[in-house]
Amino acid sequence: MNYAIVGFGKIGHALAKAFARNGIEVAVATTRDPESFAADAAAIGPTIIPKTLAEAVKADIIFLAVRFESHPEVAKALHNWKGKTVIDAMNTQAPLEQLGGRPSSAFIAKVFTGARVVKGFNHLVAAVLGQDPAVHGGRRVVFLASDDDDAAAEIGTLAEKLGFAHIQLGRLSEGGLLVHARGKSWGHLIFKDLIAFDR
Repeated sequence: MNYAIVGFGKIGHALAKAFARNGIEVAVATTRDPESFAADAAAIGPTIIPKTLAEAVKADIIFLAVRFESHPEVAKALHNWKGKTVIDAMNTQAPLEQLGGRPSSAFIAKVFTGARVVKGFNHLVAAVLGQDPAVHGGRRVVFLASDDDDAAAEIGTLAEKLGFAHIQLGRLSEGGLLVHARGKSWGHLIFKDLIAFDR
């Protein structure tokens, strides 16, 4: 299983730090030349590998961490995303009306044709997401939602490898709305920094 993060802004950096802390290799890519952010990647750790977008989308599991407005350009990187799991770690302030009444992740699921889409890792601000998730004797929680149970379970396992606890919220049209940004209002779980304690 190999991994990539597309987008190397604040959220991309935070995700890369999670991989680096655990010694897991991950490709990072933007629409720019990899040399332009190679120094930033190296500063995070040796397992953070700068690549072109075309190279990065060869990964099995891809975090989408670009600005929401930029996702169509990423989607064009592959004709068909079948066999890929795409984690929608983006937030948008676009109102639901602009998205055809659907949560943003359902919109992503349609644009990234064939991909198994999981909404996750988006509800925390980057500064918190980038911290060690082991806090106060527990683990910071990430929420996951997907219309594909197997994909949700797969990303749940990855979240655990990265040191997080995870809570499955159900389908994109249900639990996904809890972590969806809607115009100037937010889903009920946005910015909720929860810690899970193992029994």
